[in-house]
Order: sequence, then structure tokens, then C-alpha cells
Amino acid sequence: MTDIQKDASRVLIFDTTLRDGEQSPGATMTLSEKLAIAALLDEMGVDVIEAGFPIASDGDFEAVSEIARQAQNAVICGLARAAKGDIDRAWAALEHAKRPRIHTFIGTSPLHRQHQLAMDKEQVLRKIEETVGHARSLCENVQWSPMDATRTERDYLIETVKVAVASGATTINIPDTVGYTAPRESAEIIRDLLANVPGLDKCVVATHCHNDLGMATANALAAVEAGARQIECTINGLGERAGNTALEEVVMALKVRRDIMPYHTGVDATKIMRASRLVATASGFPVQFNKAIVGKNAFAHESGIHQDGVLKNAETFEIMRPEDVGLTANALVMGKHSGRAAFRAKLKDLGIELGDNAFQEAFVRFKALADQKKDVYDDDILALVDDERTAAANDRIRLKFMRVIAGTLDPKSADVTLTIDGTDVQATAQGDGPVDAAFKAIDSLVPHEAVLKVYSVQAVTDGIDAQATVSVRLEEGGRLVTGQAADTDTIVASARAYVIALNRLMVRRDKTASHRTVSLAG
Repeated sequence: MTDIQKDASRVLIFDTTLRDGEQSPGATMTLSEKLAIAALLDEMGVDVIEAGFPIASDGDFEAVSEIARQAQNAVICGLARAAKGDIDRAWAALEHAKRPRIHTFIGTSPLHRQHQLAMDKEQVLRKIEETVGHARSLCENVQWSPMDATRTERDYLIETVKVAVASGATTINIPDTVGYTAPRESAEIIRDLLANVPGLDKCVVATHCHNDLGMATANALAAVEAGARQIECTINGLGERAGNTALEEVVMALKVRRDIMPYHTGVDATKIMRASRLVATASGFPVQFNKAIVGKNAFAHESGIHQDGVLKNAETFEIMRPEDVGLTANALVMGKHSGRAAFRAKLKDLGIELGDNAFQEAFVRFKALADQKKDVYDDDILALVDDERTAAANDRIRLKFMRVIAGTLDPKSADVTLTIDGTDVQATAQGDGPVDAAFKAIDSLVPHEAVLKVYSVQAVTDGIDAQATVSVRLEEGGRLVTGQAADTDTIVASARAYVIALNRLMVRRDKTASHRTVSLAG
């Protein structure tokens, strides 16, 4: 008997940050970053972690395999197309997991049948029967998805699900692959399937929504009200194009509005902010300020009326407490006289655990930051630790030294020393400004053909001595990579973010070299 059959109000959370989320252009993550994210998802109570697409590359296979070894509680899922080789490769990565799941899919809409598969309806049905049956012969836990389900003829969608259930699928996932549906239709599809597919009530019915029209969360919740009991989602809504249903949004919506949506998840919501920050750092995708639940402004009040109300009673303008999602007050508690014990206690309070070496490196950077800043806030410490983690995970190239000449007179120049594969190299370059000069000096030491597509600067905290978080995005041959770094010196943060992006570019090059052409479900 499944958890869903035991408790009809239980909604499973299926996180695909490491698979669909990584398909965001520029969001490539390293193995160590994926392992850290998977460990946190497992710890916070996510039911299913889709760890990757094992046949896509050797790197994806290694990540899924290692996550499968390390996971303690969650089901670990690997994606596979409707092909025996894909399914065998997924099982090879998953077979040592405590709780493995194979997720296989095929396009079912007229557009996908005609233009992607060149198959008719009967051929698709036979392929479903063959591949779902093969997956079930390897693994008891099999999920099947009809890609582009929301643009599939309803009667044919019902037929495909019938075949998948009869062939052994234990979870049926209905993907809104291109973000096309709306809440009423999302619910209608689930109701039609439950009413017309024999045996579907013995399976878990799932929903997977994209956010192209800004309705992913609404569509997912509508599907739950209609009978779906698994939501596929990502941290921060990361994903292709406009992204996926955001985990933090559905978890908190069900928590806050249980009066009208009497369902619950097993996710520890107090770990949401920690997961959001970790994914933002690993992916290089900063969270927009007004993002629901995890954005910087989510619990900020500037209007005088709002501030007055919150001071009198927080519930006047807050429907949830900051601490419900693990957000600590931005209070000054640390300074240059704080010692290791106080720093370790602060990290623990922020939900951060570091090994001895990582802690020592972070403490050295903290002391340096405390010498530069009068006030050190929680967000400063989070930015510092996240920055250190990113650098440690991408350390083939590291910035060792930089000095710039800037001002109203030309030339603007930069002297840069990088450590590349353990060897120090130095270059000097001139540019339109200090950032341009620094980037040109780095380019002379790390040849590439990437184009700078995005350069943005945000203050971590308030004040003239605030740390700046710099994000850069590079594009080379269709490969997009993002780097992010923080420092009280904006030029230093810029150079470090640029170096991190170049490290990610190297990872993408290696991944592309071993990549096999695949079509991904969404």
C-alpha cells in the first residue's frame, strides 16, 4: 500500500531541480553542487528526487549514480526516453539506490507524433507497452509521462494512459510540457483520466507544469484538487524557458491555505530558504527580489500603512511568518572581534554545516570581511559562505591577485594573476573601465570565444560598505553559463564571477563532448 493510499490528503513532492532545473540555459551544476542539493532535498523531506538523465552524458550518469548511493530517505529517479538503451542506462545508475524509480516518457501530442517521432498513434501505443514493460521488469517503481499531454487529444491521452497502466506503470505523470494549459483544464484532464482509465486509482497520478503563461503553480494545485497526488517542481521554479512549478510556492500554498485545500506534504518548510540560496548559488541564477516566498522583498514592507500594521500585528499584512520558511532576522550579531566559536554557532543558526577545512577558509574570509565592513549581517555571511562553496566547487581557475587603475583619466588598466591548474599566470590589459580591463586580462590568460550576455550587480545588504553580488552570463557556441560572486569590492566580485563562469564553461565543454543527442521530457 502506498503513502497516497494510506492518506488521501498526502501530496508527494517530486523535485526535478537536478534534471529539468539544470536544463535552464546556463544553469549547469558541478557534481559536488548536485550532491549538496540532493542531500538537502533528502534532509528536508522531498519524496522523490529526479537526479538526472543518465544516458545524456557520463557526467549525468555519475551524478545520478552517486546521489542514488547517498540518499537516505527519498526515492531517487532517473529519466529515460522510450528506448531500451535509455532504460537500461537509467537502471544501471539507479540499481543500488535504497528506493529507485525509472521515469520513462514519450511524446503523445499530434505535433510530437508527427514532427519529433514520425510515428502514428498505434506505433506510439506499442512503444509505450514495450518500454514501460521493460522498465517494470527491472524496477518495481516505474513512472510514465506522455510528453505534451495538455496538447494531446483527450481520447487518445486516455488510451495512452490505459496502456501505460496495463504495462506496469505505478505513477502516471501528466506534463504540461510547454506551459499551455490553465487551471480549469488542468483539473479536467486529471478528472477525465481518473474516471476513464481502469486501475489508475491504484497508481499515483502526478502533475508537471511549466510556467510559460505564469500559471504553473495554479495549474499544479488545480490538478491536486482534481485528484493528482504528486507535484513535480523545482527549487526557485528553475527550469527551461520560464521555469517549472516552484516547490516553495506549492508547499507553502498547501500549508497556508489548508482551509480550502485540505492537503499536506512531508516537506520541512523551515529549510526552504536554505535550499533556495543553495540552488541560486549553484545554478548562478539569482532569485528575483519579488519572487514569492523566497524573494528578498517577500517579507519586506515599505508602505507606511503596511509598516504600521505589521508593527502592531504581523498578521495584518503577513500571511506567513519569515521563520516558517527558515528566514532569520537580518540582525547584526557578528563583528571583527567574533571568534571561531561564535562564527560556528552563527553558521549553525543559519542552517549551514561545513567541514573543518571549509570552515577555516570561510572563517578567514569572514575576518577579512569584518575588517572591511562596520556591520556584518546574516546575509553577508550567507553570501560569503555561498561564494566560498562556489569557488571550491569550480577551482580549476582561481583569481589570486588583481590591481586596477580607474578614474576620470585614461588609461584604465588591470593587473591580474590567476592560478590555472595549480600554476600562477599573470597579465595586464587596458579597457573602457576597470571591469572591462579586468575581463580582458583574464581573457588573455584563458582563451575562449564566449560573449558576455549579462552583467548585473546587486547589493547584499544596505549601506555604502555593503557587499556586492555580481552575476555574469557568457555564451559560447550555444552554451550558456552563469557565474556569481560577492565582495565589498565590486571590481573583485566582478572578476571572481567571471572566473567562475569560465570554470562552468569548461564543465559545459566537457559535458558537450560526451553528450549524446537526446530529447528531454518536461
